[in-house]
Amino acid sequence: MIAYIKGKLTYKSPTDLIVEANGIGYRIFITINTFRQLGAATEVQLLTHYLVKEDGHSLYGFLEAEELDIFEKLISVSGVGPSTARLMLSAMSPKDIRSAIIGENENILKSAKGIGIKSAKRIIVELKDKLLKDSGAVSDAIAASMLMSEHPIREEAISALITLGFQRPAVQKVVNAILKDHPKTADSSELIRMALGQLS
Repeated sequence: MIAYIKGKLTYKSPTDLIVEANGIGYRIFITINTFRQLGAATEVQLLTHYLVKEDGHSLYGFLEAEELDIFEKLISVSGVGPSTARLMLSAMSPKDIRSAIIGENENILKSAKGIGIKSAKRIIVELKDKLLKDSGAVSDAIAASMLMSEHPIREEAISALITLGFQRPAVQKVVNAILKDHPKTADSSELIRMALGQLS
């Protein structure tokens, strides 16, 4: 496995680059985020993901460990290939993707080219728990999402609204928005009433 490549940048475009290391030129596919961060650099060190497929071998490079981590998690989801994962990381930051998955925000995920509602739902289902269990520092977005999920009346209100026939994704989005605007709400019946006004 190739963990990283360090060398001279001999070619650069928004989608790929060539890094010369020990006399060998490695073609590495990148995201727009990584391209922007490279700036005018002539020497680089990229964290890499080495992908072996029947039709060839490919290298994907990232300047930040968080971006590599999200890329590898995305391609572990059934139906999400490296090209789609790159498009997502080119359209959104790793932090935004992580926050959207944990917050179950399908609309943000499907705003990326190649991601439909089914793919967005699958990504959330398969990755939310993994992201929540990640060790190490937790981003502000994740922390906020975790605190929101621990609100004492949140689950009670969500369960009641689902029982009334509303879909969980829509219910969670509305309830989270209400609690964000009214964090001191302490009565589940009041929260349900407010949510019904927006769901109806």
